[in-house]
Amino acid sequence: MITIIIIILTGLYIANLLPTEDITLPQSKASEISYLTKDVPSYRGKILAIVTSTDSLGTSGKGTGYELTELSRAYYVFKANGFDVDVASPLGGKPPVVLDNDDMGVFDYAFLNDSIAQSKTNKSLLLKDVKPDLYEAIYFVGGKGAMFDFPDNKFIQALVQDFDKNNKVIGAVCHGPAALVNVTLENGQSFLKNKQVSSFTNKEELLFIPKAAAIFPFLLQDELIAQGAVFNEGVMYLEKISHDNNLITGQNPWSVWVLAETMVKQLGYSPKQRTITPEENTVKVLNAYAIKGKDNSKALMKQIIEVNKESISRELLISHSAISVLQGNLIKFYDLIRLASYAKNLKSSK
Repeated sequence: MITIIIIILTGLYIANLLPTEDITLPQSKASEISYLTKDVPSYRGKILAIVTSTDSLGTSGKGTGYELTELSRAYYVFKANGFDVDVASPLGGKPPVVLDNDDMGVFDYAFLNDSIAQSKTNKSLLLKDVKPDLYEAIYFVGGKGAMFDFPDNKFIQALVQDFDKNNKVIGAVCHGPAALVNVTLENGQSFLKNKQVSSFTNKEELLFIPKAAAIFPFLLQDELIAQGAVFNEGVMYLEKISHDNNLITGQNPWSVWVLAETMVKQLGYSPKQRTITPEENTVKVLNAYAIKGKDNSKALMKQIIEVNKESISRELLISHSAISVLQGNLIKFYDLIRLASYAKNLKSSK
């Protein structure tokens, strides 16, 4: 009985830390986001985003697709920096999409309300019809479906070979680096040999899907290493990218912003100034907590809120506290809840 009471009280306390839901968020429009409408440079070329056509996780019965946030955020970074974006998929047409309501922000809802963006995704180009000469860079969007139809796709392999041969930029995030698996260069070597790479890690995969090794054709981290990649693993569910000349890869959805902007840099341009999102600030705080401890993360949070006049996502802090419970780390759970409370107090005192 006491345990039940403690659980209920903890739940009520956590609920009190969450901000009021913004009911206007789903109505976000690209035309109302200044980053997308002001000081946009003149046309710099086209970037091709490739998404999965797979809608189920093998024989598990679970649905999948590409991750909306991994496409929408990169799409708008590219657009804001003068690039047009086309979307392609192995089967063409309307690919399956995964929407994580807990992660949806203004850019993601704007993407859903953007008639041009929706037309590009709902009528995605058929991969075999793609002409690589039209594009300055290629970006492989993540989503667990990519594990099934990216690795052995001959058209993807041909695109990677072409872009590599012509010194063009190749980007991939989360499960998107599955596109790089099984690509062989003209000299017979694996494309991945000795390349610095990041992707969704084994730890991230197995935390939520303990039987992932039986569901997927392989664990992505293992396969990248097996094919010669130098794998760079960051803190679980936090931003991490690897930049190896024209190859730029990211660990998970939180890596999309910096990955897309790094692609713009590699294309020879300084990325346009952008307001950092509350979620990105929170990722910085979580990273500080993981590397330097609670006191350092609190100091950083105070700097962000009081000095920089920026925001923190208490929802993301609480989400990571739930992950710490799955990991069996109750001390981290308590610390992150306290950080969420500290963030609320700082905001209230502004």
